[in-house]
Amino acid sequence: MQQGEWLAKRFEENRSHLRAVAYRMLGSASEAEDAVQEAWLRLSRSDANSIENLGAWLTTVVARVCLDTLRSRAARRVESLEEEASRTPDKAVADPEQETILADSVGLAVMVVLDRLAPAERLAFVLHDMFAMPFEEIASIVGRSPAAARQLASRARRRVQGQAPVAKTNLIEQRRVADAFLAALRAGDFEGLIAVLDPNIVVHLDTTAGSGAPREIHGAMNWAKGALAFSRQLTGSIEPMLVDREVGMVWARQGRLLRVLRFSVVGGKIATIDIIADPARVREFDFAVLP
Repeated sequence: MQQGEWLAKRFEENRSHLRAVAYRMLGSASEAEDAVQEAWLRLSRSDANSIENLGAWLTTVVARVCLDTLRSRAARRVESLEEEASRTPDKAVADPEQETILADSVGLAVMVVLDRLAPAERLAFVLHDMFAMPFEEIASIVGRSPAAARQLASRARRRVQGQAPVAKTNLIEQRRVADAFLAALRAGDFEGLIAVLDPNIVVHLDTTAGSGAPREIHGAMNWAKGALAFSRQLTGSIEPMLVDREVGMVWARQGRLLRVLRFSVVGGKIATIDIIADPARVREFDFAVLP
């Protein structure tokens, strides 16, 4: 086997791992694929015989490329919120089934929080907590000391885990209700949905989420049919998570957070729902992964 063929074969052996690292770093399938391709280009221009551990070398290269991409995003905040809301979806995950697989492999709630982290924090958390890379190696990528890299990961971990929710309703009860709500929605189960809604529920929709619908809907029977009809057309992923320290839901498609649902739970049933899609308001929420 020639040197070029051998190198290509070794790279392909590492491709799935590199794609996983890049996707968790960037949250975009197309950008992750670009980062992996860049690693191949750099490898093809390198002296492979001088690389002792090819897998570690490639992971480091991909991480550096992703860090540059994240920093570029942070410095490029000239795009208006309205333009962001209407941005063309990520073509690399246009297949809803493939997108769901990608989201499920990480967890939508985790990706939502990762998108709020500083680039170096995100890199340190992903490489250490998700891929067990030593802090000594992470430090060389972010240009910090190992102790500083450890601090970056620790800060990110606290953001992901969040704080204990306000004790208005027991967290376990809130989670039970949220899970039942989501199960009914996914199954198209009208009776199951009605069972977790207060008969006099009030649902508030912002102007971005409404699309011509009323801004306020009263009554479980009135809202449940429309909710199920909407869910049948829904593509992407929806998942429970902490929204401002209370259990809620987030819906994302092709790497973009589209809607946030905030619940109030009274007596084991959902009494109110706020549905928010305005990007400016969505940015203001504090998200954390449910324990």
